[in-house]
Amino acid sequence: MGMDFSTLRTLISRYCVGEENWVDSRTIYIGHKEPPPGTEAFIQQRYPDNRIVSSKYTFWNFIPKNMFEQFRRVANFYFLIIFLVQLMIDTPTSPVTSGLPLFFVITVTAIKQGYEDWLRHKADNSVNQCPVHVVQHGKVVCKQSRRLRVGDVVFVQENETFPCDLILLSSSRDDGTCFVTTASLDGESSHKTYYAVQDTKAYNTERDVDSVHATIECEQPQPDLYKFVGRINVYMDNEPVARPLGSENLLLRGATLKNTEYIYAVVIYTGMETKMALNYQSKSQKRSAVEKSMNAYLVVYLCILISKAVINTALKYVWQADPNRDEPWYNDRTESERQRHILIRAFTDFLAFMVLFNYIIPVSMYVTVEMQKFLGSYFIMWDDEMFDDELGERAVVNTSDLNEELGQVEYVFTDKTGTLTENNMEFIECCVDGHVYVPHAICNGQVMPGAASMDMIDTSPGPEAREHEELFFRALCLCHTVQVKEEETVDGIKHGIHQGKSTSFYISSSPDEVALVEGMKRLGFTYLRHKDGQMEILNREDEVERFELLEVLTFDSVRRRMSVIVRASSGELYLFCKGADSSIFPRVVSGKVEEVRARVEHNAVEGLRTLCVAYRPLNSEQYEQVCHLLNAAKLALLDRDKRLAEAYDLIEKDLILLGATAVEDRLQEKAADTIESLHKAGMKVWVLTGDKMETAAATCYASKLFHRNTQILELTTKRTEEQSLHDVLFDLSRTVLRQHGGMTRDTFSGLSGDCTDFGLIIDGATLSAVMRPDQMDSNSGNYKEIFLEICRNCSAVLCCRMAPLQKAQIVKMIKTSKEHPITLAIGDGANDVSMILEAHVGIGIMGKEGRQAVRNSDYAIPKFKHLKKMLLVHGHYYYIRISELVQYFFYKNVCFIFPQFLYQFFCGFSQQPLYDTAYLTLYNISFTSLPILLYSLMEQHINMDILKKDPSLYRDIAKNSLLRWPIFIYWTILGVYDAIVMFFGAYFLFDNTTFTSNGQLMTTNTQMMFGNWTFGTLVFTVLVFTVTFKLALDTHYWTWINHFVIWGSLVFFVVFSLLWGGIIWPFLNYQRMYYVFMQMLSSGPAWLSIILLITASLLPDVVKKVIWRTLWPTTTERIQNADKLYKGQLSEFTPLASLHAPPKASSHRRGSENQRNPPNPQRSESYNKKIMFTRWQRTPDYRTFTPLLRFADGSHHLKQGNAYSGAGPETSV
Repeated sequence: MGMDFSTLRTLISRYCVGEENWVDSRTIYIGHKEPPPGTEAFIQQRYPDNRIVSSKYTFWNFIPKNMFEQFRRVANFYFLIIFLVQLMIDTPTSPVTSGLPLFFVITVTAIKQGYEDWLRHKADNSVNQCPVHVVQHGKVVCKQSRRLRVGDVVFVQENETFPCDLILLSSSRDDGTCFVTTASLDGESSHKTYYAVQDTKAYNTERDVDSVHATIECEQPQPDLYKFVGRINVYMDNEPVARPLGSENLLLRGATLKNTEYIYAVVIYTGMETKMALNYQSKSQKRSAVEKSMNAYLVVYLCILISKAVINTALKYVWQADPNRDEPWYNDRTESERQRHILIRAFTDFLAFMVLFNYIIPVSMYVTVEMQKFLGSYFIMWDDEMFDDELGERAVVNTSDLNEELGQVEYVFTDKTGTLTENNMEFIECCVDGHVYVPHAICNGQVMPGAASMDMIDTSPGPEAREHEELFFRALCLCHTVQVKEEETVDGIKHGIHQGKSTSFYISSSPDEVALVEGMKRLGFTYLRHKDGQMEILNREDEVERFELLEVLTFDSVRRRMSVIVRASSGELYLFCKGADSSIFPRVVSGKVEEVRARVEHNAVEGLRTLCVAYRPLNSEQYEQVCHLLNAAKLALLDRDKRLAEAYDLIEKDLILLGATAVEDRLQEKAADTIESLHKAGMKVWVLTGDKMETAAATCYASKLFHRNTQILELTTKRTEEQSLHDVLFDLSRTVLRQHGGMTRDTFSGLSGDCTDFGLIIDGATLSAVMRPDQMDSNSGNYKEIFLEICRNCSAVLCCRMAPLQKAQIVKMIKTSKEHPITLAIGDGANDVSMILEAHVGIGIMGKEGRQAVRNSDYAIPKFKHLKKMLLVHGHYYYIRISELVQYFFYKNVCFIFPQFLYQFFCGFSQQPLYDTAYLTLYNISFTSLPILLYSLMEQHINMDILKKDPSLYRDIAKNSLLRWPIFIYWTILGVYDAIVMFFGAYFLFDNTTFTSNGQLMTTNTQMMFGNWTFGTLVFTVLVFTVTFKLALDTHYWTWINHFVIWGSLVFFVVFSLLWGGIIWPFLNYQRMYYVFMQMLSSGPAWLSIILLITASLLPDVVKKVIWRTLWPTTTERIQNADKLYKGQLSEFTPLASLHAPPKASSHRRGSENQRNPPNPQRSESYNKKIMFTRWQRTPDYRTFTPLLRFADGSHHLKQGNAYSGAGPETSV
């Protein structure tokens, strides 16, 4: 058999599954009508129905599929094996002890996942069963959405949502257009215009539409919302007329019909083949650093478990080597057991010890962590400070698995437009042939009142320039995709073209275009409407000018320009083109290029968004060539985009430059404050944008990413043209490393006081050269490493002219560098999705560029300013809480199981359990689980206001500092110590014959009562109280809920023990705990021993904390101490920097990093705000903070003379 499996699969799919699985295009018969005889073969293809399935499970596969997914987790699979071992061999503990916790964890998870999937099923059914109107036999009939088939003609009315992907045939509007909002797809609430097929737009009744005889050929389904290639063959007298179909004809499922009474459209993609369904991409599973630490600790504890079992098995056979110690007389082994091979017996004993000690692996930790993440995520969604009144939106949590990762971020990658800025454009000025026009300030060269203070370079245009000026204004009124909405109010806001008349307003998918058209209106040229192929303009003389719109060469991110071809009423043909300066200037053959270029660069430095405008007059022959080129490209089914791009390139040439525009995109509220706070918290902020370098750099200065004393390093195309990339990189590397003495600055060490603050600017072309260097260059191999070295030593980096894929490449490059830092990407548009998915944490902003970023992100926030609280407060709390949860779980399980290990040395390694089955089962489920769960939800080790006010506290938890190996080992040693104290303390007390019961020496009978189970119960009682008190000592934030749960869990343990041992339970075969707990508590020494052992267990940890806090306090601990002195009112006092640990000469211990501050800071803020003094020298100026330090020293006398008097730098809060 020479045929390989791939060929066989292809043949099977081709002949068995259906033709649509392998052909490149599909043919759709409108209304399911066969084409006329002789035209083409009628091949009815099979397509899926219109059902949407977002659910994961069905009724039949839920249990097997869910079980398979859950047992893929190592911990669950491990406990399943232990449970099966208990069932198969004679083990010391009942299978219930591991089976019940496992069953509880699996059940809780299955119920949670099942409920979430049931909600998805419910949502699917509501969509699939909604009514849809379909044209059949000349009548409109109603059917369920899921019953729609490809080829059906549907009737959709205003404000209805499209049930699947449709091609527009006709509409209630005479010109065959309709208006659509795609808010549910990409978040754009603006009205977009779609066009009916030219030959069918006149069919606007059921009978007319039913008589249409046509077929559609189009590409197979693909997820790009903005791309569609097809053609329609309309049969006129059995002769097909071919027309191109593009994205302007395609109505997407989920979009809504607006401002149009009704439409008729044909179904082309259904169900899971619609573009909306294809965008339900499954995101790769992101794992947090804490989860990785948990798994590493789990491996360590698994090794400890195996070593315990091996040691006990070996010692058992050493102990039993003496025939006198073989087995007690009452436990005589059967003959069959004696005859088994020693290796089989040893392996069985090894498994039995594994079962006995398996509780050191905390299975319930996983379910507790799941619950903590799920419930904890609601605190973000409920946070009123992260609610935006303007949008009416709250923060959204799309995945709760990364909550603690918010507290570990080292690099922040942010988009510029719509993220740092508002994406709310305002027309500032335009420049025509070097003459500047500012609306309501300069018009026709006349300076208006109130404009005297403006920076202007303007001379009155002469008569010859007047023509160019008006041509420029007309170009901007015609070269756009703006629509005029004729409606009085939208969302309660009145819009109007004519002042005082609420008649119409402009809508567009691009805010830049609306700003430009409104700017022209303020300069005297008003765009009125586009109707029946005619664009109407009202000029300065209040005359209406009409232009026939012939072609639109749409904007795309590669060309970075758009064009229109229009015919004036006089018959003249014009090509008007507008776009980025980098795409217009190379195509210009005449015009005042240098004057316009100078103004463009001036405006870019000011942070304004600039566009250049040019035109080209066409004669009839040129226009015919243009039409031929465009039609040939539009009708192509294969490589249509490529052929269109080639056609556009040939058409948009030999242009005459008219001028340029400047539009301002304002910074978002508190964007600068947020970036400054992130810097102080030790994070490095990178701005990744598609804008030109000058505009982006101006925004970076305004947002305080760069300061005026920042030394800017440029790695741009302009510089690499003068020098080779190799030389530029080595020059920059020398500059940076010379300043730092050849030492690479640690990511989180911040900037020392005498260290130059570097900022790097790189553009997309240079980045491509760095990432994919020329293979011919022998020195090119280490470019990426040198680039990373430069970046590590820069406090901020600006990447401009970035393509979306390059944004993701940069994030990946930093993410996979040798330090493996935690990265966060934040953006608001579809072009940011790739970097949001690539980063460890992806945050979407609910902006004006759509909701794709929000849909693909892990978290979504209304504004950039909310990032500050999300990281500095929520992230900080989540990390503190979950790190304590993980360490505490391992600690309490060491305390729990190590006495069991020690007990084997005193029971002949007979695998006798120390604790009763009920205690083994309920220890992690009931007695100790709720207090730590509540701690991990409620704990606030520092006041929220202080965390916001002093971002440097974020450094105390940097680089997973609370889950490092030394801290893990400390917790483990503490658990072993507590276990030894509990076991041997109880053992020596039992061993003492003066241990009395009811005040008398033990008799033989009472000695029986104080035996194995009493000993185990005493140890277990001390254990439960010790681990609960340990958590109480670690709790800083007490509420009535904490008190209720912590003390309530202890009361529950006592009550359960009394009931478990105080009643004869009929369902138990034997009751070894009967009256044991009461007997133990009836003894006075037992009470004393419990108190003494709890104290002895907790004392070393308390002493260690006191010494450490006194001698080597972290910044966090200093603030906690001061907060107690001020009785929780520290947030009202502003001088926090005195509480920072002083810098050390050699090393940084637990968060004593230097503040990131330049040597000679300049601040522009006024001093009338609340201020927080910060340390700018190598040692803090304690004179500044005398009042607070006097409190700390025990002196309660405040003197007015100790107030801050120096005119030093300060940071506004």
